[in-house]
Parts: sequence; C-alpha cells; structure tokens
Amino acid sequence: MAGFNTAVTGIKASSTMLDVAGNNIANSSTVGFKSSRTEFGDIYATAVVGAGSSNLPGSGVTVSGISQDFSAGTAEFTNNNLDLAINGSGFFQLDDGQGGTTYTRAGAFELDKEGFIVSKNGKNLQGFGLDTQGNQLPLRNLAVDQKESPPHATESIGLAFNIDSKLDSSKLASVYDKNNANSFSYTTTVETFDSLGNAQTIKYNFAEQRPVREQYSFDVAGTDVRISGVDIVDISAITGVEKDLLEAADPRIDTNSIVFSAAVAGPPAVSAKVSFELKSESSATGDVRVRDNTGAVADANPDLLVANLVEGEPLTRTANEVQSFLIDGDPTKFSAVTGKLLADVDVVIGGVTIPLDVQMDVDDVGATIAAAQARVIEQNPNIQAVQYNKNTNTVYVTWQAEAGDVDPIPTVDTAALLLNGPTDITDPVSQEGDNSFMSVYRMYAYLNDSQQLDVGKRVDPGEAGFAARTTEVGALVIKFDTTTGVLKEINGEELIAGAAIPNITIKGADPSNPNDTKLESDTDNLVGLQLDISGSTQFSSASIVKKASQDGYTKGDLIGVAFEETGEMVASFSNGQRQNLGLVAIASFENQSGLQSAGDTEWVASLSSGQAILNPPGTGLNGTIRSASLEQSNVDLSAELVKLIEAQRNFQANSKTLETLNTVTQSILQI
Repeated sequence: MAGFNTAVTGIKASSTMLDVAGNNIANSSTVGFKSSRTEFGDIYATAVVGAGSSNLPGSGVTVSGISQDFSAGTAEFTNNNLDLAINGSGFFQLDDGQGGTTYTRAGAFELDKEGFIVSKNGKNLQGFGLDTQGNQLPLRNLAVDQKESPPHATESIGLAFNIDSKLDSSKLASVYDKNNANSFSYTTTVETFDSLGNAQTIKYNFAEQRPVREQYSFDVAGTDVRISGVDIVDISAITGVEKDLLEAADPRIDTNSIVFSAAVAGPPAVSAKVSFELKSESSATGDVRVRDNTGAVADANPDLLVANLVEGEPLTRTANEVQSFLIDGDPTKFSAVTGKLLADVDVVIGGVTIPLDVQMDVDDVGATIAAAQARVIEQNPNIQAVQYNKNTNTVYVTWQAEAGDVDPIPTVDTAALLLNGPTDITDPVSQEGDNSFMSVYRMYAYLNDSQQLDVGKRVDPGEAGFAARTTEVGALVIKFDTTTGVLKEINGEELIAGAAIPNITIKGADPSNPNDTKLESDTDNLVGLQLDISGSTQFSSASIVKKASQDGYTKGDLIGVAFEETGEMVASFSNGQRQNLGLVAIASFENQSGLQSAGDTEWVASLSSGQAILNPPGTGLNGTIRSASLEQSNVDLSAELVKLIEAQRNFQANSKTLETLNTVTQSILQI
C-alpha cells in the first residue's frame, strides 16, 4: 500500500521542521544569526501514459527547501568600540588568510597580537585603505597600524581679540618695556609646539600709540643731507619733489615739519641743524636714519643714527593742537604808570564773551581769560584747556588730541591787537595737532616671554634691505577703524572691506627648527608661523580673547579606536589627534538568499547568490555602521514555539496514518 510511504514522508518532513525550529531556538542568542524556515512540496507519482489523470491520490510530502530570513535583528549596545553592527543591508567580508572568503553579520571583532581586526575565529575583517588625503585605496586587512601620533609643529595660529577703546593711551609709560605692564594696553599668550613636540608660548603685547609726536634734530656740516635713503640737495631749500620722494620713502615723517636753521654755536664742522617730527601714528616704530653727505658729522657711518636722543629715546611733544596768544602790554592799552587797562575790553574766545575792566593788569587779564575755561569748553567740546603763563604773558588754548589739526579758534577783542597770536610756528607749543595715533597699536611677540620675535616689521627706511622688504625683530603696527572698531590696516597694508585679512608671518617661533621651514610636504613653501587676527576689534568693552587656536601638537599614544557611521576606522591619540586608518567594506549580493551557510554565523557566495559587490557603508543600498553595538539574532521565540506545536501535531497525525494503515493491513491478513 502506497499509504505507508506517504505517511513516512510526512513523518520525515515533520522531523525536518522540528530540526529547523529547534536550530532556530538553539541560536536565539547567537549574534548575527538568521532564522530559517522549512518549505514543503507535495509529491505526485505519474506515468508517461495516462499522465495528468485527476484521480492520483498523491505520494506524500517533501522538503523543497530551507530558506533563511535575512531581516535585521535588534541592536544591543556594548562597551567595546570594535563591536560593529550593520544598520541596514549588507555583510562584513572576512578573509581566513588562505584564500577563503566568508561573509557575516556578526560584528564581534577584536585585535590580534599584530594589530589586525579579526573575528572570534581569527578571520581578518576586510576594508579599504585611506591615504593622507582621505582617498580610497584597494581592499586590505583592516589593522590598527598607527600606535602613536608624531608631533606636529605649529604652522598657523588663529587669534581674535577685543581691546577696550576706552583705555587712555596717554597714561601709558613713555618708554615701552615688556616687563612693565603700564607700557602696553593689552597682552595675551598662546601655546604652540615646536617640531619636536615641545610646548612653547608666544606672548603678544599690544601697545596703543601715545598721543605724542617724536622730534628729531640733527647737526650737519652743510646742506647736503640724506634722510631715510632720500638725498636732499639743499635742505635749506627743500623742493616739493624732494618732499614727495621722502614721503614715499618714509611715510612716518611729516615733511611739513622739516625745519633747517643755521647753527649759532657748535663744533667747527657743524654749520646747521635739521629738525623734523614723526606723525603720531609712527611714534616708537623704529629709527630714522640721517646721513650728512659731506661726511663731516661726528660719526660719518651712514648706517648709524645721529640725533639728539635722550637715554636712547627721541624727544617728544604732545599731539594736541595748541593756539597761543600773547597779551600785549603796549602803553596804548595799559597805563604806563599803573599797568592797568586804559579802558574796558570785551574778549571773545570761541563764542564766549569775557569782559575785562580798567582795574586789570596783564596778569589779571590772563587769569580772567583762564578762569573762563569751563565756559569755553562748554561751547567748544574739542577744546581741552585754556591756560595762562604769567612768565611769558601768554594764553594757551589746547585742543583735545583726538581733534587733530583744527582751524584756529575765532578770537575777537574790542581793543585791536590786545591778544597777538599765534606765535611763530617754530614754537613747539604752537604747532599743528595730529590725531593719527588714534586706534593704532604696536604689536610685539615674545617666545616664552623672553626672546622677541620677527613679526614682519620691515627694516627702517634708508636701511639696507628696505627695498627688498626685509623684515627684522620689532613691533608691527596694526590699525582699527575709529568709527566701526574693526581692523583697518596691518603692517602698512590697507584692508579692503569684505576681503580676506592677510596673515602675519612670525619667524623664529620654533627653537627646534630655527630656519622655520616646514618639515612636511607642501606646495606653498611657507616660511615661519602664520598668525590670523581676523575678527579682532577695538570696541568699547572689556579687553578679551574672542578666539584662540593653533594647529600644533605634541607626540601622542594610541588610546582607542572607534568607527564612524560611514565606516571610517578612527584612531584616537593622547594628544587629542584623530586619524583615519581605514574604511570598512560592506558586501552586497544580487540574491542574498542564494548564500550558503558555512557555520560560525558565516556564509559563502554561490552561483545563485552571485559575486559580492563591495562598497563603503552608507553608499547605495548598504547600511551604515554602528560602533559598540552587536546585531542580535532575529529569531522570534514565540513563533518558533508555535512551529514546534505544529510540527509535533503533524508528526503525530502522520504516525496515526501509519498506525491506521497497519491495522487495515492486519485485518486483511486475518481474512
């Protein structure tokens, strides 16, 4: 009877279903395991002749296949950065080192003794190499092959600061001294690293220009003089063309202040004196070089400065505009007997009327005018003071330094020529005002608070190397816009609104590499350290550092490895650096159901699955990577228990069929 075979096929199929369900249940906690299901097909025995008859009872059941469910399991987070889970489709590719390639979703990886990333059974995880620019290299065994990060010398610094515009530069010490905090407006320090990884510091001092003008005076033997490299044929009759040449060669000099005077007394070789002033914005920015072309000066070396310096510093005068008035004691105005005014007089200064009566002498007049200072200032806010000097019988009206060069204040008196002024222009207190010092700073830089650095200051005009734009150790001048408070000029270069602010080159900041050359391959061949001060301001608020950064670091040791979502294997070092060591490869297949199980939660490619297609995570249909996570089994225990019940029921039913057929057979045999 065919029924016996039919029942046996049913028992076998049920047993297979029990085996598959049992295997699923057994691997419910296996990382990366994919559950399977049993697929059945019916059996019909047919003959060539009479095929297709509808009266065939069937020959039982067969297991047509056992297919796997590749749906993702839940992710479980761990404390191991080398535990990887694929969030989406794809497989890790493993290489056993003997030509065998397998694929897995179980991402429980670890490092072997040589630093390679391997699975629990010692197979190497495959990935793409990366060059220094991040470009993808051919497939290889992923490994942590960088155990330390070499030091990197600082090449660029970003420093943005604000200097309080309310600071009064007139209160700064007249002589700059890096050890005297009263001689500069603001200071800050940035840590850097040399080429060996040693920590260094660069200290920046910012000294606002004081409201003064430097005064230089030179004794010469004739009229043929060279100033800042420009030859003046006859300084006593300097031409407009020569002034223009001097202005272009040394913009620091106020060419309108040049004064030539014959010497009254002095050494036989001295016949004249040349004097001039520097603009207030150029105060203390360097030396002025003057040469007596006759060679008859005390020191004829053209590279040396010859001036009336006081303890190494030029003479200075305030940059204020000062207008002076001499009170005329002429007998036509004052009594020759009593010294009193002969008549009442009204003096008007800056729109303020000051009445003077016949009871006043010269000093009374001066004191009365000075006593009106508050009213004069109220009407003329740019005026700083109205003072009287009784030794010279002179009234001085002094403007605020910030006012610059202003027109003389309107002055009227009812007695003609009671006040005479201004006095001769050679009088230092009666010269023009100069507010070019406003918002101008000298920047100094020091290595480890001791060695002054070259920050790009050009050698002084007239000195060898000036034309070639040679730099030297000294202060660099930076300017802010007096209206907006933003950077306006750096090292004599006017900044264009909206354009990139040029870097400042600092030389000598790397003691281990005194030539300041880059050790790494570069195309720009930059020399020195590049300082970017864009974003710096001079606002009316506290002086602070708004941003400070630098790209150098010391030597670092490996402290950990992690993986980005996009598959980059990133090593972290104790110096804060991170380096991409490789890129995990994700394999995909045209037909992943065609993969063949190889044990250890691994599969191998087959003709049915097609060859693996390798791409980085997150590209195409590939999933992304989750570090410190493991994909759990996708087995549904509830469903598997139901399958056990179904398989048991089927087994029992087929057994009952077999038992019934056996009873029928026994009955037949007893007939």
